[in-house]
Amino acid sequence: MGEAACRQIRNICILAHVDHGKTTLADHLIAACGGGVLHPKLAGRLRFMDYLDEEQRRAITMKSSSIALRYKDFSINLIDSPGHMDFCSEVSTAARLSDGALILVDAVEGVHIQTHAVLRQAWVEKLTPCLVLNKIDRLITELKLSPMEAYNRLQRIVHEVNGIVSAYKSEKYLSDVDSLLAGAAGEVEQELVEDDEEVMFQPQKGNVAFVCALDGWGFCLSQFAEFYASKLGASTTALLKGLWGPRYYNTKTMMIVGKKGTEGVSKDPQPMFVQFVLRPLWQVYQAALEEDGDKRMLDKVIKTFNLSIPPRELQNKDPRVVLQAVMSRWLPLSDSILSMVVNCVPDPGSAQSARISRLLPKREFMVDDTGLSSDVIAEAEHVRKCVEACDSTSDAPCVAFVSKMFAVPYKMLPQRGPNREALNNQPTGEGGESEECFLAFARIFSGVLHSGQKVFVLSALYDPLKGESMQRHVQEAELGHLYLMMGQGLKPVFSASAGNVVAIQGLGQHILKSATLSSTRNCWPFSSMMFQVAPTLRVAIEPSDPADMGALMRGLRLLNRADPFVEVTVSSRGEQVLSAAGEVHLERCIKDLKERFAKVSLEVSPPLVSYKETIEGEGFALLENSKALFSGTEHVEKTTPNGRCIIRIQVMKLPGALTKVLEDSADILGDIIEGKSGKRNGSSSSNTPVDDGDSVATLRKRIIDAIESEVESLSAQLDKERAEKYRKLWYRFLQRIWSLGPRQVGPNILLIPHLKAGNLDNSSQGQKNILIRGSCDVSRRLGFLDVETDDTIAVVEESKEETESPYVEAEALKSSIVSGFQLATAAGPLCDEPLWGLAFLVEPYIFPDSSETAHQPDQYGIFSGQVMTAVKEACRAAVLQNKPRLVEAMYFCELNTPTEYLGSMYAVLARRRARVLKEEMQEGSALFTVHAYVPVAESLGFADELRRWTSGAASALLVLSHWEALSEDPFFVPKTEEEIEEFGDGSSVPPNLARKLMNSVRRRKGLPVEEKVVQHATKQRTLARKV
Repeated sequence: MGEAACRQIRNICILAHVDHGKTTLADHLIAACGGGVLHPKLAGRLRFMDYLDEEQRRAITMKSSSIALRYKDFSINLIDSPGHMDFCSEVSTAARLSDGALILVDAVEGVHIQTHAVLRQAWVEKLTPCLVLNKIDRLITELKLSPMEAYNRLQRIVHEVNGIVSAYKSEKYLSDVDSLLAGAAGEVEQELVEDDEEVMFQPQKGNVAFVCALDGWGFCLSQFAEFYASKLGASTTALLKGLWGPRYYNTKTMMIVGKKGTEGVSKDPQPMFVQFVLRPLWQVYQAALEEDGDKRMLDKVIKTFNLSIPPRELQNKDPRVVLQAVMSRWLPLSDSILSMVVNCVPDPGSAQSARISRLLPKREFMVDDTGLSSDVIAEAEHVRKCVEACDSTSDAPCVAFVSKMFAVPYKMLPQRGPNREALNNQPTGEGGESEECFLAFARIFSGVLHSGQKVFVLSALYDPLKGESMQRHVQEAELGHLYLMMGQGLKPVFSASAGNVVAIQGLGQHILKSATLSSTRNCWPFSSMMFQVAPTLRVAIEPSDPADMGALMRGLRLLNRADPFVEVTVSSRGEQVLSAAGEVHLERCIKDLKERFAKVSLEVSPPLVSYKETIEGEGFALLENSKALFSGTEHVEKTTPNGRCIIRIQVMKLPGALTKVLEDSADILGDIIEGKSGKRNGSSSSNTPVDDGDSVATLRKRIIDAIESEVESLSAQLDKERAEKYRKLWYRFLQRIWSLGPRQVGPNILLIPHLKAGNLDNSSQGQKNILIRGSCDVSRRLGFLDVETDDTIAVVEESKEETESPYVEAEALKSSIVSGFQLATAAGPLCDEPLWGLAFLVEPYIFPDSSETAHQPDQYGIFSGQVMTAVKEACRAAVLQNKPRLVEAMYFCELNTPTEYLGSMYAVLARRRARVLKEEMQEGSALFTVHAYVPVAESLGFADELRRWTSGAASALLVLSHWEALSEDPFFVPKTEEEIEEFGDGSSVPPNLARKLMNSVRRRKGLPVEEKVVQHATKQRTLARKV
């Protein structure tokens, strides 16, 4: 297939909020251009792409699936994707393989939360979006809007969607400006100009379509412009500009004018879009659906546009059938959408050159003297250039990206090849895949793939410059059969060239979820896909019969490969834990396990909700304690069992904005701390992706911005001098970061001792003690250390030479202190959940070993282990001493409900401890939109209860939002007279919410729980005996 054939390909995905009409739209496109796989009369009712039983039963799409369409001379690969938030990972897999996206928005419901999510996904993956306003008929039949009111609503939706996209553009613009100010490469400037030239969606540009997928009609402005051009004798270009916006048609002068030009011509001038487009549509609908409608209007449309409609359809007694027959022939949906796709979405060659910075970010190198790396780099650059140009010649290096693996029963595979030869598609029996065959959902970006070809499977961590050390990240595999996907059906092909989307057999044992395929080892792997949410709903599963454990383990392995988002882990107690995105996703995973992969009966635990632990306190409270902080009067002290090391720990709360930045930047921090951040502040590495500016500089700026925003928010409560003091205090802390935790990248900070901290004054034996000064590794890597600080540290280090051996021992114990901190932050004192948003100031003192015990083995074990335990216990004790609090995850919840069910909906929210943020009535409808925060712990069964109480009228969408500390003290005991009067004395106080949650987690983990076993002894003693 040559370059000309590559230009005739279009790869698109359909993205939208749930129930906005994606699969119905796909049905009409398939009926028109799918080669006869779907009859036009069944389009919209069959939901061809929802071929799973669960999808048909629930009437929602649960996976992304592809189908190849032929429109005129073009080959169009259409990928239908889910709209439910639980399956947003499938949206990511669809977006990566596409070049353009059809963004559907319901004309009645408007922009919803998932619309924001899919627009961001399209923006991140650099797709070319087209806007499709669906369900236009509901404006006529349900809302009974006039053409002018409908025009205002449509205009508002287009404006809102443009506002979302421009927000992403300005976000990119600001981040680029930040990188430029931070001294990043100046080549970003060219991008800024072209990005900001005009709004994204403009109907006159042809990238906005107005459709009714259920009735099978739709149009772009160009269709009406061409029709009226001949009728009015005007140019199509002039009409295109006039048919949207405040443009009016002056019937006297026969000219397109602004609003001022209509004065004296009409009392109520209407825009051309209303006059020439919407009014005829309204007239056709009223003629067909209303009893006293003018039936001659239908005949006029049929005659004017020379439509051939069978008489039996026009004589049908159901007015909806008559309407569909006229509208689908007058304004066929498939022609409008596919002509827009062909004109607006770029071909693979143009698209890949625009997307290359996202797919294969450019890298910087440090070339070795051996010359080996230069050959590898040259070949990797050649591969990148071929991907950028979408080189489809047979001698080009072959590169493909597998976005997910999907399971197909062997009996569903084709038994005949392209030339009707028999295919050996029989179960291999390997790895428990007796009935399921795994196919790779892939897009070819360069070269030509053949069945039987040998390729290298590269994981996301593969680095071609590291050679032998990267063996575990690369495998050689032989491709099985190649298939063109036709929804559920598969069409075998011998080969496929660049720009095509195919299913590949034979990679089930080599790829877990996603990977890059390459004909050469010297190729960089594609960048990882972005997922909107993380799997937060976790349950423990076990077979009902312990003898089925082997089948469950095999089933979990297959499920983990078949679902791009599910996570299978083993807990510390040895349970098999399944993590899913939400309730619907979890139900589908359990059903697949029971019926397809494991085929055993399962026991599923209640959800294992994650919590975090922190302490109470606001930022400015730190100022009150700053003297105590440096004088060391408020601290927790722990001594190792052999008495040779004393650990002092002080704990304080981080500003909320700083905690959020550290939590959100875990991946970048991991790269920086492991030394993958290029040549900055002494760290060096072989390569670094050049993404949007320097990641170190960007992250440093975000941390400083977080501190500044905290100071700004506190400036209302503090005077200027104290606010400045608070700022300087945190800047000093940022220069003393020894480590982050847990797992080296978490939202907790370990600070080195203050440089002025001296020796212990209360040394018991009068021995000299040494303060173990940590190293500011993280501060140095983040670029917070200035010259002055470095000099001070150097002076301290020089003074170590006095007595060599104790200092050497102190140096060796640094890693034990960091390990103790990591253990403490991974499991807090309340219920062994990770700590969140805390800074620990550590002062470890070591005493020299006395001569008598120098050569004897320590009866308490290895000294480094004792130090590690002491640090962990000191950190936990410090948290308990400073008013510990439990932190729970919160969902952002968007609800839509009719007015009459508003009370029932609020009752459900109240029972779930929800906090309502805002409520507003949707203009032109009886629906209310309510935004609220719902705790993750209370969300299980929320959607079902809401449907039950509102008779199915209310719908809810949950997205993980943030972490929020509970204000209640889990160890609360009434002390003051007012508290005793309100809650009673300590013996009869019921456990508060924080205590209940803490106890439930401790009980689940097998930790001791302080609670009364016998609640009312007198009542139990006097129970009647049934003899």
